[in-house]
Amino acid sequence: MPERGPNLSIAASAASASPLSAAAVSAAAASAPLDGSRRPGRRLPRGIWALVPVAVLVLLFFYPLALILQQGLTGDAHRFSLHHLFRALSTHEFFNSLYHTVTIALTASAGCLVLGFVLSLILSFVPFPGARWVGRLIDTFVALPTFLVALAFTFIYGSAGLFNQSLMHVFGLPHAPMSFLYTQWGLVLSEITVYTPFVMRPLLASFSLIDPSQIEVASSLGARPLRIIRKIILPAAIPALIAGGSLCLLLTVNEFGIVLFIGAKGIVTLPMLVYVKAIQESDYAGACLIATVNIVLSFTLYAIYRTVVHHWGGHRAGLV
Repeated sequence: MPERGPNLSIAASAASASPLSAAAVSAAAASAPLDGSRRPGRRLPRGIWALVPVAVLVLLFFYPLALILQQGLTGDAHRFSLHHLFRALSTHEFFNSLYHTVTIALTASAGCLVLGFVLSLILSFVPFPGARWVGRLIDTFVALPTFLVALAFTFIYGSAGLFNQSLMHVFGLPHAPMSFLYTQWGLVLSEITVYTPFVMRPLLASFSLIDPSQIEVASSLGARPLRIIRKIILPAAIPALIAGGSLCLLLTVNEFGIVLFIGAKGIVTLPMLVYVKAIQESDYAGACLIATVNIVLSFTLYAIYRTVVHHWGGHRAGLV
């Protein structure tokens, strides 16, 4: 028989002194080690858990990115030279695509901000039957692929679309009178339709935090709706507007499906130029260099987006 350790002797004396707690003390004594020592468990270093996400990022992101950069700087001859970089980034085609990318992204983001702010105001402060259903219907655009909107616009505003065919039939026109869909403004309108819900979601969350009594008091004191919007609603919406606008800018810079599907004449963006270089011209070195520029631009915009969200408070803007 092993000798009683201090834990067992203490448990026995406590059990005799307090009969009501004898069962609890006996259970504690049974679970305690006989020699009074505690064996430390084996624990893995905390840093080892970081190896899994790091390995995934290296294999699925950084390694392909390194291959793209290597192909762009070495070319098909696999010899490092900056000549490929200067040749690809000094052409009129590249600057033209960069101009269209930035212009369309800025214009579409501004349109998303204006339209999203107006629609969010109506859904939040102008009660009407079915407002909640309309808001959820607008949210479904987030789940739809972008080319579906371009396809719908083609059926409505295209050369053989509903509007053009109706006008040609009514007025006896030989050609389609509306051709704006195949211009830069058609692309902007399509992207505004797709990405406006990305502005409305944080705006609706921000508007839900506004105390209705503030609006009621301002209205009872004679403030007009525009003054209420300017003095009460707009200051509360600025964080959501900045966060949603930054996200729209990031998404529109990388938009490819709408530009490819509509096929606007003479409008080539950076993602479209990568496609043209790689698929149509088989210039993989040039495509990789332009893709690298697009990635750097996207990372820069994402860093700005995260900085803005952190500064203004992403939780107040309804972001996760």
